[in-house]
Amino acid sequence: MDEQKIYKPDNLSGNKNEFTELITLQEASNWASKLTNKEVTLPNITYLIQYGLIKKHNNGNGITLVSRNELREYYNSRLYKRQVNWKKKLGNDINWHLSFENVKEAETTKHVHRLHPYKGKFIPQLVEYFLDENVDEFKTNAYFHPGDIILDPFCGSGTTLVQANELGINALGIDISSFNSLISNIKVGDVDLNNLNFQIKRINKVINKYVFETGILKFDQKLLMELNKFNQKYFPSPDFKYKAKRGEIDVEAYGKKHETIFLKTYNQLVQAFRIEFYNGNTDSFLGKWYIKPILNEINLVLEEIEKTDDPETKNILRVILSRTIRSCRATTHSDLVTLKEPMVTTYFCAKHGKICKPLFTILQKWLLYSSDTVKRFVAFNQVKTATKQICITGDSRKIDIVEEIEKINLNFAKSIRNNKIKGIFTSPPYVGLIDYHEQHAYAYELFGFQRKDDLEIGPLQKGRSKQAQENYIQGISEVLVNCKKYLQSGYDVFLVANDKNNLYPKIADNSGMTIVNEFKRPVLNRSERDKSAYAESIFHLREKNHGYKSK
Repeated sequence: MDEQKIYKPDNLSGNKNEFTELITLQEASNWASKLTNKEVTLPNITYLIQYGLIKKHNNGNGITLVSRNELREYYNSRLYKRQVNWKKKLGNDINWHLSFENVKEAETTKHVHRLHPYKGKFIPQLVEYFLDENVDEFKTNAYFHPGDIILDPFCGSGTTLVQANELGINALGIDISSFNSLISNIKVGDVDLNNLNFQIKRINKVINKYVFETGILKFDQKLLMELNKFNQKYFPSPDFKYKAKRGEIDVEAYGKKHETIFLKTYNQLVQAFRIEFYNGNTDSFLGKWYIKPILNEINLVLEEIEKTDDPETKNILRVILSRTIRSCRATTHSDLVTLKEPMVTTYFCAKHGKICKPLFTILQKWLLYSSDTVKRFVAFNQVKTATKQICITGDSRKIDIVEEIEKINLNFAKSIRNNKIKGIFTSPPYVGLIDYHEQHAYAYELFGFQRKDDLEIGPLQKGRSKQAQENYIQGISEVLVNCKKYLQSGYDVFLVANDKNNLYPKIADNSGMTIVNEFKRPVLNRSERDKSAYAESIFHLREKNHGYKSK
């Protein structure tokens, strides 16, 4: 069969036999890069093996080989077939260029963008596309320019602010969540790296000493050793995952059986090391989702953070701790995004295809994330501009922007008053999708931040009923009406939303605006496990009755 008919586009030439031979990982990396017109690294190929997506072969001399034919089938399914199938489901008007399919994860999570997990954020490349006047050949209009001021009234974790800084654009963010504002401001703020490194090293010594003295690390290491032996015997990687992917194993029954078998070893170790898991308080979030050893370490690190004199450094350390403890909740690896039930024993992990364990100490995660945070600030400093970005905490429906900014930065407030804001780029909350305060419940409880759940627009807890949609329309409209007071004449507003209920034409009309364009993009990489076809629109709005034609 002709290869060109199987895969489009295909940049390779050659005979049919080249797709059946076994090749090394480096050869696979080079071959896949040519096939996809995108850099495919060795770790990318290794990932496919580890998760059973392609089979691992051995040439007898310890060299790992893979089938070129399997690689072709994988990329054919993932790239070309996905594009065709998604367009069938989502419509031919979808703009695949805005999927940013060829952008590596290292770029979508570059520098400070991955300082802390956040559900519902967009990738920086999407912001960059509409903010950067020279972003690429596909873009025909320049909406914003260096020196402009833009506004994000649903700032979230600050993606718009960070990208505005990179591009030399001033930016203001507003968010109802004080924790979101904290994340955003430390990303774009000035960092004393010397003091940050000093404080991290100081805290590292304290937590290392404490973990050694409690004996929890010895228990954890012994458990991990027993787990490795057990998994190598009953869940050999990557063969088990490969067979599981192809339905050759009843994964659920096999996993449950061996989960029960290993629990005997687990319970013996718990008794031998006299580990106490329950803290006696399940009424609070921290009490329910953190075992006693973890909670003790969290409180210890928090005490050390509070000894830090510099407010900016203290806030950064708080975010590192928050990122750390998010990964240390007593839950399975599959349920980190949406918590179900606390897990304090070893268990069969469907995600990793083996018996996994909860975390019993925050030490490794704290060391990892504190080091990673410093590296990300260093990387951002290399591209950072001397422009101004601030996120203020408040209700975008009624906040007096100039008055609030004057409390923080008089010069920036004066610039907003005199020059006004060029436009908006934001992603409003979606109807009934996320409870924004609840996703960081551990941080609010630990740091004592005030929660304002009742002021969220379209939260998950209020559902997607007709009334919820009407309330949503009113809330977003009020935000746009309030923000318009601070915009220049001839403004551009970009709203990123999945509008399956067709609410945004009404929102635009209520706000005295017109939708002049809609850019529909596929969302390929979602944090949820749902990988079904999914799209969102970027609505371009301008002032009504100014000669602009609605889409």
